[in-house]
Amino acid sequence: YHPHGDFAVYGTIVRMAQPFSLRYMLVDGQGNFGSIDGDSAAAMRYTEIRLAKIAHELMADLEKETVDFVDNYDGTEKIPDVMPTKIPNLLVNGSSGI
Repeated sequence: YHPHGDFAVYGTIVRMAQPFSLRYMLVDGQGNFGSIDGDSAAAMRYTEIRLAKIAHELMADLEKETVDFVDNYDGTEKIPDVMPTKIPNLLVNGSSGI
């Protein structure tokens, strides 16, 4: 869920589903997510994703209370301040954009 709607995060989801964008893909995408030649991804309604196995390792220890939890944007839920990951995602996949 994103307070500005689904489209606000779709570009990031597309990047995570492209095998040429990340060393270890965090989502398993079904549909057209673009190409290395610059072809754009299909509309949201023609694509779907699920978490890849490696992404489950990013959240594996959430229930162990090893990190602090903070309020979400409207104060209705608690979310982790950082992910208690077993995988150093920034070192493995790098960063791009915001």
